[in-house]
This record gives sequence, C-alpha cells and structure tokens, in this order.
Amino acid sequence: MTTILINIRLLVNTRTTSALLRGKALAELPVMENAYLVIEEGIISEYGSMADLPSRYLQQNNILDIQGGSVLPAWCDSHSHIVFAGSREGEFVDKIRGLSYEEIAAKGGGILNSANLLNKTSEDELFRQAWERLEEVRRQGTGAIEIKSGYGLTVDGELKMLRVIKKLKEKSSLSIKSTFLGAHTFPLEYRNNHQGYLDLIKSSMLPVIASEKLADYIDVFCEQGFFSPEESEDICRAGMAVGLRPKIHANQMHLSGGTQLGVKLGALSVDHLETMDESAIQALAHSDTIGTLLPTAAFFLRMPFQPARSLIDSGCAIALATDYNPGSSPSGNMNLVVSMACIQMKMLPEEAINAATLNGAYAMGLGSELGSITTGKKAHLLITRPIPSIAFIPYSFGSSLIRGTILGDDILLG
Repeated sequence: MTTILINIRLLVNTRTTSALLRGKALAELPVMENAYLVIEEGIISEYGSMADLPSRYLQQNNILDIQGGSVLPAWCDSHSHIVFAGSREGEFVDKIRGLSYEEIAAKGGGILNSANLLNKTSEDELFRQAWERLEEVRRQGTGAIEIKSGYGLTVDGELKMLRVIKKLKEKSSLSIKSTFLGAHTFPLEYRNNHQGYLDLIKSSMLPVIASEKLADYIDVFCEQGFFSPEESEDICRAGMAVGLRPKIHANQMHLSGGTQLGVKLGALSVDHLETMDESAIQALAHSDTIGTLLPTAAFFLRMPFQPARSLIDSGCAIALATDYNPGSSPSGNMNLVVSMACIQMKMLPEEAINAATLNGAYAMGLGSELGSITTGKKAHLLITRPIPSIAFIPYSFGSSLIRGTILGDDILLG
C-alpha cells in the first residue's frame, strides 16, 4: 500500500541518518516547509518539497491532503506503567492534605495499593483497561511506548501483567517494549526478608519470563526505602543473565547511587533523575546510558523538576517520557510532557521535541526504526492541526493540537 501526504506545512525532524543526540546536538531540529511525504508498505520511502512533487503521485487515489497541518515523528514514550487496575485519587487527596509519598507508602498505599488491586483483577479486565489507555495516548500522538510491570509483586501478578503487555503488543499498531519491574517495592510479607524476595524474583519469575519471552528489559527502583544499590545490582545482573538489558529508576527522591549503578551496568537508561549532584551528572555524561526525565511525575508530587539544563550542558543524552501510572503521574499525554520540559525545565522546543521523539526511540532500543523522518524508518507519525511554528506546540499547552496519527498503514485522523 502506498500513501502520499501532501501540503504539509512543517515536516519536522527530517534526517538522512539517525543517531542518539546529546548536549548541543539536542537543539538541532531539521524542519522542511511546504513538503510531501510518501509511505510505502508502512515505511517512509520519500519526502521533499511540494514544488518537487513528482507528477505521477497526483494521478493516484491514495493522496492524503494534510491541509497545512504539520507532520512529526509520533511521540516515543520510553517510560510508562499503563497496565494497572483502578485508580488512586484517594491518595491524591492525601497528598493535598500534606502526606508525603513515603508516608502514603508506609501505611500500605502507593505501589502496594496498586498491587492489591491488580492481584484482584482478572487478566481480561486488566487488558481492557490498559487497551483504553493505549488508545487514548495514541489519539494524543504517541506511536511507541515502553510498558513496565511492577504492580503484581507476586509470581502470578507479575506474569499476569507481562502477559497483558504481550497481548497489547500483538493487537496494537503502536511499537511496544516490555519491561519487567518486579523490583518495584518489597511486598509486605518480605519487608523484613529482602533476600527472600530477591530469591523469589530470581528463581520463580525470571525463568518463566525468559522462557515465554515476556520482557525486553529489566528494571529496579533503586531508592532509599526500596532497593539498595547492592540489591539493585543483584537483580539487574540476574536479568542480564537471561538476556534482559537493565533500566533503572534512579535518583528520584535521594542521591540513591542508581545513576552510577546504571552507568556501571551499561543500562539503556536511568529514569527520573530529580535528585542529581555533579558526580551523578558527570557519570551520565561520560556514558552511553540515556537519562530519561519524567516532568509530570515531579509536577504531580510537587518535587523539584529534573535539572535538564545542567544535564544537557554537560553533554548528557536525555529523553522525555510520561511515567504514566496511577500514583505519581496519572497522565500519558506526551504533549503536556513536552510543554512542561520547556516551561519548567527551560528546554528549548527543539530540545524537547528531539528528546520526546528520536532520543525517546533510542531509550527503547528503537532508534534505527522510529523517532525521525528518515527514509527507511517506520512511518509512525503524528499530524497536527495548522500551527504557525514548532514552538507553538509547547507554548499552547492547553490546546488540542493533534489531529491524528499514522502508524504504518493504520491511519487515524479526526
């Protein structure tokens, strides 16, 4: 199937080659004005100026007139937890009343609350809820997403989550990566027996995950009150032994050592990074590990935002993602993430868009397939309504600018 997009006002992130962006390169966002783009069998095969549009394309029936809208690579959300049961607005009210994240967790809320709900929910119902969220983020422009487990915290619960993610992969047009996050917190029965839970992960969860190919990555919440750097390394190395590359929840609330551990292990990404010092920044800057920033989580928890400018100016490679989850970031809207990155973290619009597309793709191991308008890459695209400039996207943070998405041959336009 061939589809020709014409009358594109701005064709954004056009690149002849693709590479992870770091430091000053993150501000370089190539844009072509008044363009066309050709999709063949779901792949970008050609693009150029409307003035150079080959006449043979005008004779075809499968022309899609963008009517002055703009075309970007679809958002690549490299950190989400969208497979969960129910919601936690009660804890939202607790936070308004002054309880901290740690205090809510200590009384059985937080992750343990979600784990309790999830283990009571059937796999079919869990899939139904997750599918609705996945369709919602697609309508908001997301074309690739990483989904983590971590709300099971039992053998059956974690495997149920990962099997739901596998079903989402099979049904959805989005590109989906699956991450095993059994080490999200310690279940109550293992509060005083950390080694027992580590052994459960290694002996009863990982072998099944490996045999059924249920995950692409392994993750751990390296944080005070959760998993120590030593425990985190133990879990990551067990995952690495069965072919799962590590990702780490690092430096969210404290200088946990998670960033340095991620660099040491060659983690694909270290995520959160609200609490960073110069040592952690330099470790990340001198590595191939990507720092994934989650501004809506910092916003929702009223925490200081990630030091994006220091990270970029030090030469780090950073990505942006939603952390979509029921407790600390109940939104999968990447448009809001991009706006917050500019407004609260002083990222340039070009930097934020690159971090939410090309670098986000690399943070999922998909940089060679997605994240830029490059011949040979998958045509995972978002279509905007007419906008005057790229900066208008983060500037107009409350407006619905996304007209729809094209995911290969699957076109959804409003």
